[in-house]
Amino acid sequence: MDGHNLCQTPTTYLLLRLEYLFGLLVAAGFFLAHLGEVRWWVAVVLFAYVDVIGYLPGAIAYHRSPDRRVCRVYYVLYNTMHSLSVQGAVLGLWVLLYGWEWALLVLPIHLFGDRALFGNFAKSFTVSFEPVPHPSVQSALRDFATVPWHEAAAR
Repeated sequence: MDGHNLCQTPTTYLLLRLEYLFGLLVAAGFFLAHLGEVRWWVAVVLFAYVDVIGYLPGAIAYHRSPDRRVCRVYYVLYNTMHSLSVQGAVLGLWVLLYGWEWALLVLPIHLFGDRALFGNFAKSFTVSFEPVPHPSVQSALRDFATVPWHEAAAR
């Protein structure tokens, strides 16, 4: 939203996801248009490594934990591996070292897909590692999504 209102309404969240859907469709379109030129082992490794490092360790720890709490390092791993900046740097380094190839498009496809299709963005330490409604967010969102700012300010 802005620097003072760091949350989304269902509508603005949907709009944000639609922007990533557009990016996903563009990246997937180029990928599909050049399917015959894709080195598949590179595509599979690059697509998978994001979650193998950034998601699976935290998911395993979450599901093995009796209280579903996990160490903050799993959040950091997730956010690092699912960062457009980090994966952009990986892509750029790959291009510098090995040259461009169409398999690299799996990086934005993965990240845009997570955001557009699953609604997954950076994870905060204050929410569950796996998607679970946070009571404070649900409570605040009821007002935030329905009460205009000028009415809330008058209260």
